Order: sequence, then structure tokens, then C-alpha cells
Amino acid sequence: IDINMALQHRELDTHIKKQRKIKMGAIKFTLAYVISIVLINIGFEHVPLLPLFDTGEKYPPMALIVGLVFVLRDYAQREIGHKILGAMAIGGVLSYFMASPFVALASVVAFLSSELIDWAYYTWSKKSLRDRILISSALSTPIDSVVFLLIINHFSLVATIAMVASKMIAAVVIWYCLGTKVTSKL
Repeated sequence: IDINMALQHRELDTHIKKQRKIKMGAIKFTLAYVISIVLINIGFEHVPLLPLFDTGEKYPPMALIVGLVFVLRDYAQREIGHKILGAMAIGGVLSYFMASPFVALASVVAFLSSELIDWAYYTWSKKSLRDRILISSALSTPIDSVVFLLIINHFSLVATIAMVASKMIAAVVIWYCLGTKVTSKL
């Protein structure tokens, strides 16, 4: 009897591990999304601003990576639906405690305002995934840039344009790739 119970426990443990693996694989973009929010906010705290050409203005180089978050959010929403709002909140709370509270707060306010627009367009649009990613990013990245730069006292038209352009790079690359047969698995 003890051997049978041990075998049943082993089978149950194996089944549970398989289920966890399946569930973790089913939310890989969501996990990447939350982790990227935290890492980018930590980066905003530690990576210094760079001079923006000869304008005398400064540019946050982390903005080059932020565009990826907008695309990850779209993929994460495909995985977990409207629960993406909870993932946004988790990323914001973790950022508050792991990055500078000032940067995290600026990021969360900017991110929530822009991500809600991204989420709304992505949710209600009937366009293809490819077009939803591009258009939702085009609508949300200017708002994210303006709000964030205003809060951290680095707003300027030149810096805003540079941030929006750098954030759109990820969306344009994914949009292009989704239009080719190479990335049909995305």
C-alpha cells in the first residue's frame, strides 16, 4: 500500500509540474512584460541622460527600450486578456519598490495613461494583430513620453519627438516582421 501511495504522489507531483510548466509557458509574454517594466524603471534610475544632439537638452537612452514594452503588452494581452491591467499594476508596484520611487511614480503615471489608451485601442479594434500593434503604439507612445518627461522635469519638443521615434522602432519592426512569412509564429 505504501508503494502505491508513493507512486500516486509521484504521478501527482509530475502532473502538477507539467501543469505549472504549461501555465508558465502560456504567460511568457506577460512575465516578460512585467519584468521589462521593472527593469526599464531601474534603468531610468541608473542610466544617465545623454545630450540630445547640439540642443542642450538631455535624452533618456532607456527610451530606446521602452518601445518594446508597448509591444510586449499587446502580446501579453493576447495571453491573459483584460487581466493585463493587473499585470500593469504589478509592474508598477514592483517598480516603486525596486527603482527610485520618483522615477517609478513618473513611469507609472505615464505608463498607465498611455497603456490604457494602448489597451483600449488594441481591445476594441477589429484590425489585424499587425496593425493593432502599430496603431496602438502610435497612439500611446506620445502620451507616455509627454507625461513622463513633464513629471521628471525634462520636457521639450525635441526630447519628446526623439523618445516617440525611439519607442516606435520596436512597433515598426514587429509590424514589418508580422507582414513577412518569417515570423508567422509571432
